Amino acid sequence: MDTMLTVMQVAALAIAGMCFALLGSVKLPLARKLKIDEGKVGGLVSVFGFTLIPMVVAAGFLVDFLGQQAVLGGGFVLVILSLVLLAHSRRYSGALLAVLILGTGWSALVNVLNVTSPPAFVPANELPERMAYAMNMGDFIFGMGTFVTPLIIVYCAKQFGLIRTLYGFAVVSLVPLLLGLGVNWAALRVEATDSVAGGLAKLLSDPIVWLCAVAFFFHVPTEASIATWATTLMTDKKVSEGRASTLLSAFWLTFMGSRLATALLLPAGGDTILVVVMAFCSVAITLSIVFCRDPSWMCALIVVSGAVVGPIFPTLIAILLGHVDPSLHGRAVGVFFCIGGVGWTVLPILIGMYAKRTSVQRGFLIATGSAVLLCVLAIALTLRSP
Repeated sequence: MDTMLTVMQVAALAIAGMCFALLGSVKLPLARKLKIDEGKVGGLVSVFGFTLIPMVVAAGFLVDFLGQQAVLGGGFVLVILSLVLLAHSRRYSGALLAVLILGTGWSALVNVLNVTSPPAFVPANELPERMAYAMNMGDFIFGMGTFVTPLIIVYCAKQFGLIRTLYGFAVVSLVPLLLGLGVNWAALRVEATDSVAGGLAKLLSDPIVWLCAVAFFFHVPTEASIATWATTLMTDKKVSEGRASTLLSAFWLTFMGSRLATALLLPAGGDTILVVVMAFCSVAITLSIVFCRDPSWMCALIVVSGAVVGPIFPTLIAILLGHVDPSLHGRAVGVFFCIGGVGWTVLPILIGMYAKRTSVQRGFLIATGSAVLLCVLAIALTLRSP
């Protein structure tokens, strides 16, 4: 196992987590600087999210044909460029361009880092049996980057201002780019055995690929909805905003902790069973949220839900990568995120629209229905897996 690859992977995953949390973290000072309202801030977030769907697919093809180093390096260059542009944006159009570039760069990072997590964290002779360990460990590190970014930005923006803070993050983003120069990328190179069309056709005709991707489609609304509306659910029960924010942090800690626990404790071959168990727990959690009346019970549900939804995504992608040929890993990740990204974008909007007519609590009935379909797909995945 290449030690430099592992070090680079840890640094790169932390930076990728930073990029994911960046817009939410700089939202307030950026809105003040550009003099924009919440609607336009939401537009920036939407551009970042919508960029993922086409670009992560494109990155998948590039990874399989150009190699991980070229796509990862290009992704970090785009991230650094976007941070510099965002720092100097004086108009909304400039910020929009910066976010578009950030989303493109981040999509490249997401694809490559999912492909390189297995060789970075597990010896080759232990794959694919320990694929779930590699993916959960990688997503734990990604989550830590996401968790600490708001704390760092709040402090740095007050001490040094927004422009210097963004420049600081751009400089930090150089670290994994430079570490990548010491990685033996040739050892990771897998010769493509299929043409572009042939490889894609092979993936799209594989039922396991579809089961994993559609399972992600129905899982991600639960994860995204709890993360988005957790504080609203608690404050609607007369929980103070300060306590709700603290408990949201507790949600993210249990979310990340469950991934670390899964990486360390899940036995080989237990990945599909874990997805089934957590899918049924997701149904129980979302349904309990819908009918909960007690503030203390609602707070407990939010915190516990982090442990339930946390390991599902990395375990699903571990099943996918353990199943497909390594020469197709980049495209497989692209297909996975493309299909799942639609669920990530569309279903929370439906929940929000229904919540507007009823309440946020009632809106979680849609998340429950999504979790029920996840259960069906998880059982089918267990039956189809060898």
